[in-house]
Amino acid sequence: MINAPLTGHGSPTIRDGPSTCSNARDRLNDAGAGRQACNAQKYSDLKDEMDRVDCVIVGAGVIGLAVARRLAQAGREVIVIEEAEAIGTVTSSRNSEVIHAGIYYRAGSLMARMCVSGKRALYRYCAEHGVPHKNCGKLIVATTAAETEKLQSIRSHAEANGVDDMQLLSGEAARALEPALNCDAALLSPSTGIIDSHAYMLALRGDAEAAGAAFAFHTPLLHARATANGFEIEAGGAAPMTLACDLLVNAAGLGATAVARGVEGMPIELIPTAYLAKGNYFSCSARAPFSRLIYPVPEPGGLGVHLTLDMAGQARFGPDVEWIDHIDYAVDPARAERFYPAIRKYWPTLPDGALMPSYSGIRPKIVPPAVATQDFLIQGPADHGVAGLINLFGIESPGLTSSLAVADHVGDLAEL
Repeated sequence: MINAPLTGHGSPTIRDGPSTCSNARDRLNDAGAGRQACNAQKYSDLKDEMDRVDCVIVGAGVIGLAVARRLAQAGREVIVIEEAEAIGTVTSSRNSEVIHAGIYYRAGSLMARMCVSGKRALYRYCAEHGVPHKNCGKLIVATTAAETEKLQSIRSHAEANGVDDMQLLSGEAARALEPALNCDAALLSPSTGIIDSHAYMLALRGDAEAAGAAFAFHTPLLHARATANGFEIEAGGAAPMTLACDLLVNAAGLGATAVARGVEGMPIELIPTAYLAKGNYFSCSARAPFSRLIYPVPEPGGLGVHLTLDMAGQARFGPDVEWIDHIDYAVDPARAERFYPAIRKYWPTLPDGALMPSYSGIRPKIVPPAVATQDFLIQGPADHGVAGLINLFGIESPGLTSSLAVADHVGDLAEL
């Protein structure tokens, strides 16, 4: 488990959009006009008058950005506070950048429902906003008779989730699509794709700012107290400030459980324990001969070592699962030895020495290693009894795909 600190350092930085009418927004705009670093003295003045804003969102990852966009476009006054120096520096930028179809998640779960609806919304959004993406499709490949038998159950499960475009292919038909592939049979998922996640987050931020949202970076949440009129927020950094708000959205990703523990009035027994599941990725020195994503039949505990592509067509392999007790993004080159035999089941000609450490990401798990699956945990006032507080726990994959659907759900909880 992890007890993530709610501290930060460095000069606070404000990024702002068009001004609305409140004193707090005016001060933030004064401090950050033109997207420049804020004047620390002006910024610290916020603490002197207990300025009130409508909504404070903690976290500027893809979920926090999508929520900020949703609330701001609905006319709410929004300030996003982020302890890092920029948007999307943690989980949102350390993933496979896959637009998932919604195949594997438990039927009826938030993950299943939000992935399927979020996928459709995300493809529309990318097309409308010019976000680089590609509906490249995915093959789930069976390399043994036992795995071939599992393909139909995977297809049936996908259909139960509303994914009705899966196609069962013979080995020959699969190789007609991907000649370098080794398999006995495969499932084709036509609606799976890839996305430039950074470009997507920039677009979300632009939408939020255009609707009046403001962003404060290098600004960790230190403490929040529920009051009769909402919340009193204490934020840190080089120039600490205090704000009052009506709605507090905890979208802090890996730090969401720690943020919740810092909210006075939040029942501690309703805050899940956080666990860290590190996923390591390796890139390939040679260009992989595939135009689609290649996934093995899932194995107990994960989806297996799969091949994904970035927008430039470069292949990467992973993630694996490495349970850790502290945040560490270093990739051990020795882990490649576990990747080679797994990859060669579907790509037998992978050259020796072709794999190179690439990057890693950490999933914000809220279930221990012995539990195979989890669901998103989105808590509103009806769940914990704290008016105006929305907690977003365990938003791991397919969080990127589901982001717009999650934001709509938060909007519903906020009674927009």
